[in-house]
Amino acid sequence: METPVAEAEPARRTRPARPARRDNAAKIAGVPYIVRNIPTYDILGEENLVRIERVADRILSEVGIEFRDDPASLDHWKRAGAKVEGVLVRFEPGMLNEIVSAAPSQFTQHARNPARNVEIGGGNVVFSPAYGSPFVMDLDKGRRYGTLEDFRNFIKLAQSSPWLHHSGGTICEPVDIPVNKRHLDMVYSHVKYSDRPFMGSITAEERAEDSIDMARLVFGHDFVDRNCVILGNVNVNSPLVWDGTMTKSLRAYARANQAAVIVPFILGGAMGPVTNAGAIAQSYAETLAGCALTQLERKGAPVIFGNFLSSMSLRSGSPTFGTPEPAIGSMVIGQLARRLKLPLRCAGNFSNSKRPDAQAMQEGVMSMMSAVHCGANFILHSAGFLDGLLAMSYEKFVMDTDFCGALHSYLAGVVVDDNTLAMDAFLQVGPGSHFLGCDHTMRNYQTAFWDSALSDNEPFEKWSEEGGSTDMAARANGRWKKTLAEYEAPPLDVAIDEALTDYIAGRKSSMADAWY
Repeated sequence: METPVAEAEPARRTRPARPARRDNAAKIAGVPYIVRNIPTYDILGEENLVRIERVADRILSEVGIEFRDDPASLDHWKRAGAKVEGVLVRFEPGMLNEIVSAAPSQFTQHARNPARNVEIGGGNVVFSPAYGSPFVMDLDKGRRYGTLEDFRNFIKLAQSSPWLHHSGGTICEPVDIPVNKRHLDMVYSHVKYSDRPFMGSITAEERAEDSIDMARLVFGHDFVDRNCVILGNVNVNSPLVWDGTMTKSLRAYARANQAAVIVPFILGGAMGPVTNAGAIAQSYAETLAGCALTQLERKGAPVIFGNFLSSMSLRSGSPTFGTPEPAIGSMVIGQLARRLKLPLRCAGNFSNSKRPDAQAMQEGVMSMMSAVHCGANFILHSAGFLDGLLAMSYEKFVMDTDFCGALHSYLAGVVVDDNTLAMDAFLQVGPGSHFLGCDHTMRNYQTAFWDSALSDNEPFEKWSEEGGSTDMAARANGRWKKTLAEYEAPPLDVAIDEALTDYIAGRKSSMADAWY
């Protein structure tokens, strides 16, 4: 129903609506994923894209890639017609492109709540938390090793955010659990405390298989064989080495028809050239080989073309994140992935800052906008990344999810229709008046603008007197505490819960604790 028009005191009408508008925005934002309504930003023309692809072909055919400690991978390559000498594999130009053509250009990752299923590929965008930090930090306790409690807290924060779509994977390392057993607690925690899609372990083949087995307990063996329900994020040992730990896990996911995310991690000047074009060509070659291996393991298995370009300080040798060169390089990676017709994971919210401060947000926005414009479909590291990924920050997490909310509106683009053109508003208001109380404003005010849950837009005097002169990090500190205090776990079928806990107990009892 339309709200009646009121001519008098429009300012008093709009102020009480702020909390309600935020609640409404949260409901609107509760979409399982984003369908982008803006184009990708293609920065290179055909000639230069072909030059990069040809250099990648030369790397693959003249230099080659080593596949270490996994004889089954070498057997796959021999059968496919690659030239195998020991652990070094060389590929004829075009060979890998033909192999990856069997992979789907888009696929569904199913959640235990079907309303949370995500579409990965095409014009779809999925935001997922940061991944892999051994430390956590907050303004109260500072930087410390992560625990299982921290791990579960971040799952709860992600589940509570209307702006994220995915539960993620190793949001932080729970170092209070033995290395060979913690994957069981992590997968269980994703299932227990979130009803969104999630990721499994990749640190050993048997841990990858445990993760998939647990997913089968949730979804059913036959369903998992036909559908993607879990992702595994595997990394190349750049430059030009795939080690057996990664390829065995990669093949475990593909064998089960689950999606591997294939990701080189290239620090320019260390694991790759300092020049952007050369690093892109190397990344393309390494990723293409990993994607192709999934198809040799199981033709048609879903796979995500991944990338993680970064830079380094050539004065100190320290990694740097959120810098412009990798950001613009991501644009080119996006173009190359689209030419292969593969879903893309690229960039994220990166920062080298040690605190949730201006540096953190500056670097994060630089890299996150590159992910948005390059056409990334699955954006890992969307929230929480600090200290070069060594730490997950509670405050940065909620600051980043707030920014993800802004990106929901940004990716929606500009809608042009009779309502948005607002001709009725011009006719009602006329020259020299205002739009605050007109019919068009009253129809649209709840959804017209994204409304940050953390930004302070009040006058300086009110901020100073009532807000305690707080900055965003301090407001974020209160926000994450309030969110955890109000968190309610999504319902989980009792039989599934019991099956998972029995499985975990059995697996843990079958092995001694190992801290490596």
